[in-house]
Amino acid sequence: MSVRDMVEKDYYAALGVPKDASATDIKKAYRGLARELHPDKNPGDAKAEARFKEVSEAYDVLSDEGRRREYDEARALFAAGGRPGGGFGGPGRAGGYGGFGAPGTGYGSGPNLNLDDLLGGANGGLGGIFDNLFQRSSPGRGPRRGADIEAEVTIPFEKSLTGLEASVRLPGAATCTTCTGSGARPGTTPRTCPTCRGLGVVSRSQGGFALSEPCRDCLGKGTLIDHPCPDCRGTGRREREQRIRIPAGVSDGQRLRVRGRGIPGERGGPAGDLEVTVHVLRHPVFEREGSNLAITLPVTITEAALGASIRVPTLDGAPLTMKVPAGTSSGRRLRARGRGVPTAGGGNGDLIVTLEVTVPKPSDLSPRARTALLEFAQAHPEDPRAPLMERMEAGG
Repeated sequence: MSVRDMVEKDYYAALGVPKDASATDIKKAYRGLARELHPDKNPGDAKAEARFKEVSEAYDVLSDEGRRREYDEARALFAAGGRPGGGFGGPGRAGGYGGFGAPGTGYGSGPNLNLDDLLGGANGGLGGIFDNLFQRSSPGRGPRRGADIEAEVTIPFEKSLTGLEASVRLPGAATCTTCTGSGARPGTTPRTCPTCRGLGVVSRSQGGFALSEPCRDCLGKGTLIDHPCPDCRGTGRREREQRIRIPAGVSDGQRLRVRGRGIPGERGGPAGDLEVTVHVLRHPVFEREGSNLAITLPVTITEAALGASIRVPTLDGAPLTMKVPAGTSSGRRLRARGRGVPTAGGGNGDLIVTLEVTVPKPSDLSPRARTALLEFAQAHPEDPRAPLMERMEAGG
């Protein structure tokens, strides 16, 4: 990568984030673009592949705190002193050496600043901040960490409380067995890129400096595949099934990270991570309230008025009897300690039972029951709405 590329490439724009974006926002933007542009999702699409590499290059720099700081400082230096190729000028001139002494950059100031101070004094190379950044971000050098993979899994409500092992299918997460990862059709082999001679980068001279940039013919890989593998389409990777452990108490939408189970690294680099979003199916009776289980339980008028002991259903089938106090109204909540969702610190939440008083339909009332209700109404003629009306009148 040349100095011009270094300064003119806007990694923030590549990811669609502002310059003050947090590390979380940068990671979220990268993941969304990586899913959309991944070669496995866009086979044969050169534009998508180029954009994928652009996004990956931007994330490699911006996801590393030190490299991001160096990148920001480099762009600040050139923004203060002029665009590369536009003439550095001499001491005291606009756009000259003195222009690179931006406050807080640590690279000096004033007319005595020499270009070697900026570029590290390397003989024909790129020292200092630029050399560090180029060497680490160049796709043709050293090991490269594999990309992260996102997957989803759907589990039954009951299993979310007990935990389980589940299988998820991961595209591009395993080495292709047909080509053994080479990406070339069996019987053929990738050939060394004649442009970069297998290095993945090419050098050119500009203004007395030797500058390196990714090879455009092999896209930084160092090899060319004339006959792609028919099964992996030249990527060298295939779909893999991964077994993961889902802990007890997982909630709907929770994300689980499995280290080292993502895309294999390149040139001996470590594999990326697997991040699984868990979807929990709804239960026909129970709901989650944080670490508590909740259920709405109907009771009769008689049970609510006189009190009763009632059986409450549970997910594990263990018997549970609760006492309904006499004079209970609809909406009253009862609590059974420790019968809820397993918690991370050990133990369980509670089971919350909301009582709902059921009123029989007129067609369900026998003549005897109807007579009994009328007698009850005559014996207790109080108006339950009277206190409410009194408060309204007092407020008016």
